[in-house]
Amino acid sequence: MERHFASGNLVRDIVIGMADGLTVPFALAAGLTGAVSQTRLIVLAGSAEIAAGSIAMGLGGYLAAKGDATHYESERQREEREIVERVQDEEREIYEIFSTYGVSQEESTPVLNALKRKPQAWVDFMMRFELGLEKQQPQRARNSAATIAASYIVGGLIPLAPYIFLHNVYSALTWSVLITIVALAVFGFIKGRVAGISPLRSAIQTTLTGSLAAAAAFGLARLFSVE
Repeated sequence: MERHFASGNLVRDIVIGMADGLTVPFALAAGLTGAVSQTRLIVLAGSAEIAAGSIAMGLGGYLAAKGDATHYESERQREEREIVERVQDEEREIYEIFSTYGVSQEESTPVLNALKRKPQAWVDFMMRFELGLEKQQPQRARNSAATIAASYIVGGLIPLAPYIFLHNVYSALTWSVLITIVALAVFGFIKGRVAGISPLRSAIQTTLTGSLAAAAAFGLARLFSVE
């Protein structure tokens, strides 16, 4: 039985939400550690950021998915007109597509004739192989928004958790750093397994990327924090 990964959009949304959720609230909490001495204030600020960030990220995912769907429909309508009004141009494009796979014009002509008998299949073929566009699922925008927002919340609660349970801000910061690094590594490993790539390499890349982003944000937050 062949096994192929077919949940690219879902994983992409989870990665987007988790990546920002793990780094942005951590950077905020770490920056505030040098400015305030009460973990309660840091938790309140972090919670507000998680709420605002999840809404903003979810809305961004929703609008992006809606934009993709609108773009697909617009291009499809154009292709539907072209196979009627510009038949020769479309036929030439079919030959050009097949030529990239080493298929001669004589060999691809029967396929072209078959597609011409089925206009909708012809349009589907051009959308996929000429434009590289896939039709979006009806609930794609809503699901994308919910997945990104939920992933952001989950990711954001991880670096904020030590500040919830510990009263010393510097102890909370230490545990937050450790937990966030471990979470990035685990998240990268799982992402690699699901996507069918090297889990170890994915874990290292995710950890390094997240750590660099968090360090940069932490440095800026400390730079502009009030002593």
